[in-house]
Amino acid sequence: MRRLFFAAMALAAMSSAAAALSPDELARRTIERRAVEAVIWGMPAVNYDLMLQEMLTKTKGKVNEIVYWSRPLDWQNQTLTPNPDAIYLMTFTDTRDVGPVVIEVPPAEGGSINGNIVDVWQMPLEDAGPSGADQGEGGKYLVLPPGYVGTIPEGYIPLKSNTYGGYALLRSNLASHADADIEKSVAYAKRLKVYPLSQAASPPETVFTDARDVLFDSTIRYDVSFFQSLDRIVQSEPWLARDRAMIDQLRSLGIEKGKPFRPEATTTEALAVGIEEAREWLELKYDAGLKPFYDKGRWNFPADPELVKAAQASYDEPDAYPVDIRGVTYSYAYVGIKRLGAGQFYLIAIKDKDGQAFEGSKTYRLTVPANVPVEQYWSLTAYDRQTHALIRNMPHASRSSQVAELQKNADGSVDIYLGPKAPDGKESNWIPTDSQRDFELMFRLYAPTKALFEKTWVLPDVEPVRE
Repeated sequence: MRRLFFAAMALAAMSSAAAALSPDELARRTIERRAVEAVIWGMPAVNYDLMLQEMLTKTKGKVNEIVYWSRPLDWQNQTLTPNPDAIYLMTFTDTRDVGPVVIEVPPAEGGSINGNIVDVWQMPLEDAGPSGADQGEGGKYLVLPPGYVGTIPEGYIPLKSNTYGGYALLRSNLASHADADIEKSVAYAKRLKVYPLSQAASPPETVFTDARDVLFDSTIRYDVSFFQSLDRIVQSEPWLARDRAMIDQLRSLGIEKGKPFRPEATTTEALAVGIEEAREWLELKYDAGLKPFYDKGRWNFPADPELVKAAQASYDEPDAYPVDIRGVTYSYAYVGIKRLGAGQFYLIAIKDKDGQAFEGSKTYRLTVPANVPVEQYWSLTAYDRQTHALIRNMPHASRSSQVAELQKNADGSVDIYLGPKAPDGKESNWIPTDSQRDFELMFRLYAPTKALFEKTWVLPDVEPVRE
């Protein structure tokens, strides 16, 4: 009887608290709550839109063309965790008006491409290059509009997309950072072609727009502009069956297909509160939720294996749709990889050997053991911990096995130093950091071999250098 009494009291208290909320307060809290979920769910599409908008507004590039960087990336490229040890190219495809679009990758003769082709939601459609569907022989990848029922010509690799928009991230590999090798890599990359299938009989010359020296900033904006990006996606792309539960959720935020997004002041205020909470949630999950690659140590999978599995299955598994993990992942990275581990593999670290966050004012050392299990190259890159982009105003962001002057130890290992100042005599092995900002690290392995996955070769943790 006593237990029933306390249960009744608790229910009465809950009812009283609910009744204490006015209609306006309930409406505000609904917007805030749904804004949090919209941010987590919509992260990969907004991530895509931010890159597209930077190309359209900061460069002369257009869809179904190629924007590229004619030198290895520096800090002015503020995309999320990019690779500064390759020549970067991106093509944003749009099939709405022109129909199927061809991305033609040249054979790996005199160069090679690591390419990844995705839809608006950054779901991987296919990989390209030696580790992709063409196996280095070159190929014509055909991006199809949603519901396409036309005939697929012989000799093409068809990619069925659920969205009209999409993009391909294409990296032209470098033998070294020497000017001659950079020029060779750029020349090879310019053999790429993008054109509508309707013009395949006589393809127009592909337009290449150089974004070098352009402040290309697609870092995630945790403000109301996030919802403007999300609205652009809703207006331009079809609703996918897996996401229809979000239709009413977004309508309550003022985002509805066929209608302008013009939130009232009270809605805007609630959206601002919601996105700030979403930022804090994503940050917490990122800090605590990365899965370790080794049984012990601080190197982690940058993409959760559960997400990789779901994405490779086109998010069509009956009992899995890892929206939370996807939201976290695309808050610090971009592009989906169909065959992760074949062409490239990444390890990420946000803490040192002692479990402490990396501080830009301190000096650290990573000893890369000899015989790194790669057929191409390895690299270590430092990123701003807050923005997940290259650290601003630094002379370089990485050190890699492509650097000719890299000093090796007697046993073939390499010591890489990170900090605001290079240790004496170690400038060639040094990655600079900003003393006012924390940072994070990514270790890349291009064309990794089985010793990595069998873990017979182990990358040790990064250690603080005791002064």
